[in-house]
Amino acid sequence: QEYWNELFRVSKNQIVWGGNYMTEFLPPKMGWIIWDKMQRDFSLADGEMAWTSFDKAMRIFSMSRGEALAENNKYGGRFHPTQKPVKLYRWTLLNYAEKGMKILDTHGGSMTNAIACDMEGFDLDICEIDKDYFDAGVKRFNEYKRQGSLFTPEQIF
Repeated sequence: QEYWNELFRVSKNQIVWGGNYMTEFLPPKMGWIIWDKMQRDFSLADGEMAWTSFDKAMRIFSMSRGEALAENNKYGGRFHPTQKPVKLYRWTLLNYAEKGMKILDTHGGSMTNAIACDMEGFDLDICEIDKDYFDAGVKRFNEYKRQGSLFTPEQIF
């Protein structure tokens, strides 16, 4: 409960992946995001849910596991058990954030959000409690930055 009190204190809006596992801490009347992984009859979940503090209708983002794995390979591989695709975070930023907002990520993990925020021009404060994930995520982000680009990031829609 202490974590949630602090999160709501320091942030205006929130998006919480896995929020469906923490509903006792979250206000009930807000919008949800569903990541449809477009996979069925697989040992892992067909999708993931994020609770949002935005009073919006539920939205669904579709990206197959194969597409997500290909993207992970493009951005340094997959090393975190709940690693999300960069495209998912970019979509989330474009649909829920406004230019000029500062983003806070309290569970940096593989630093996917850092890559997405960099691509979309958002300032980000990010932290990760696990040193191994933090180090691997920073390495991943630095490798992404070293790639450089002659063009702006590809449009995702």
